[in-house]
Amino acid sequence: MKILLMGNPNVGKSVIFSELTGITAMSANYPGTTVSYSKGLLQIDGLKSTLIDVPGTYALDTGTEAEVIANNFLDEGGDMIVFVLDASNLERNLYLALQVLDRGFPTLVALNLMDVADSRGIVIDIETLEKELGVPIVATTAVKGQGIDKLKEEIAKILCGKHTVTDVKFGSDYWEEAEKIASRVQKNKERQETLGDRLDEKMLQPLSGTLIAIAVMLASFGGIVGVGMAVRNFVLRPFFRGVIEPIIRHVVTSLVPAGMWRNILIGEYGFLIKSIEWPLTLMFPYVLSFYIIFAILEDSGYMPRLAALLDSVFKRIGLQGTAMIPFMLGYGCAIPAIMSTRSLSDRRERIVVSTLIAIGVPCISQTGAFISLLGSRSFLLVIALYLVSLTAIFITGRIFMKLNPNPPEPMALELPPLLWPDARTVTKRTWYRLQNITKEALPPLTIVVAMTSILYETGGLHYIGKALSPLVVNWLGLPAEASVGLIAGIVRRELAVLPLLDMNLTNGQLFVGSIVALFYMPCIAVFAILATEFSIREALIVGLITTGLAFFVGGLFNHLFKLVALIF
Repeated sequence: MKILLMGNPNVGKSVIFSELTGITAMSANYPGTTVSYSKGLLQIDGLKSTLIDVPGTYALDTGTEAEVIANNFLDEGGDMIVFVLDASNLERNLYLALQVLDRGFPTLVALNLMDVADSRGIVIDIETLEKELGVPIVATTAVKGQGIDKLKEEIAKILCGKHTVTDVKFGSDYWEEAEKIASRVQKNKERQETLGDRLDEKMLQPLSGTLIAIAVMLASFGGIVGVGMAVRNFVLRPFFRGVIEPIIRHVVTSLVPAGMWRNILIGEYGFLIKSIEWPLTLMFPYVLSFYIIFAILEDSGYMPRLAALLDSVFKRIGLQGTAMIPFMLGYGCAIPAIMSTRSLSDRRERIVVSTLIAIGVPCISQTGAFISLLGSRSFLLVIALYLVSLTAIFITGRIFMKLNPNPPEPMALELPPLLWPDARTVTKRTWYRLQNITKEALPPLTIVVAMTSILYETGGLHYIGKALSPLVVNWLGLPAEASVGLIAGIVRRELAVLPLLDMNLTNGQLFVGSIVALFYMPCIAVFAILATEFSIREALIVGLITTGLAFFVGGLFNHLFKLVALIF
């Protein structure tokens, strides 16, 4: 059996989908398009069905790509439709609902965001709305799990043969009919303006909004670093060094005689030590804190407000404010960030944003490595590194803008309700993303650590260092052993940083190494996404730009530091 989950954007469809399917979901592109949808297994009382989260759209008759795909899903058919209505924007949502109901499928309506409607003084007569639409309605507040069990019960009834195809005729003017229905079922209570209302208004004003944005970003960055360092220094590193490492060393020493193989396993680049220590104590704490804070910003509804506020800033590099959301995602991982550019206005803007992300936005694994590498010496080095990153993004964006001087289209962006983040939703999103990045990052990291350990113990690292010596030693001013990072960084960008942790480097060398790792070529997975989303040619161009920039800027800083040292 097949169920279509439909509704406008920002009505909580994804949350309801997650509640109904759990962790059985998968995402895919609709054939021949870049628009993605989710598909999951829904099990209720022994009934199994496929639940498809159809891309959100405002109508079925205006011809956008998402609307074409929604129509295609309806043409392909299904056993029933679960339509999600936003209780706080009923009239606008009813326009699409009436179009869908007229297609003649058994339909169940989830009247979601009831808490938001209540906070705005909106009261909806659900019984009357059921009569007006001719289908059953379940009131839900999905982020809190309210109404989900009732929704499952009603879905089961329809799947068991209790058809609920509406017999109401809505006519051809859906807007007029939506207005009439909304006026008959909805009342507005008088209410006092709340602190949240005033805060929402201030967030969009230039001066107060900028101050709030600066405060939010500083608090977010401080939270990521502070929580990450606390978890690393007081929990994970003591646990690893006091419990895990001694056990590994004892077992290997007992079973493997002294020599090359023991060194490969527990030596200076010991495979069994570094393959656990690096991801567990250097990357995981910052990945965890980033995804918690990012989920809080997402769930609160602040992200679109930040995009609206920054629209004028992004216009200076020829982009819309909506580009901010892929950039923010890029600080977690470049793969979902590049995929999220599908929502941007045109292909040129997608390519520009994806290129800028690949050039100067470090993923959270890189950030963890940078903080571990530079933070112990001076946190000013971390700040300086990110200033270099932002400068490179701005200059490159201006160059792209000069190549195509046409101004971006005006931004149209719906602002979802401003809400208190829900702990349940934040936890689920964080857990889901941690699972994804663990599956993606651990296998290549483990392979590269094993290769590094073997190369170090067999002398292969010496020959690699010698071959790359003119570039690494003479131009970048790094020891020849740093060459292993350039090889490993092709697989995962943060692996260009991690080998530097065990070298006795000066602050200048650490900063140069971080610059190279920051701008270095996209890792294999990101390269594959660029090739899939655009073309192999464009992926190669991005790789050449980033690699050239990495070595040019890294060498520039090395020689600048040497010049300053000579003068002073």
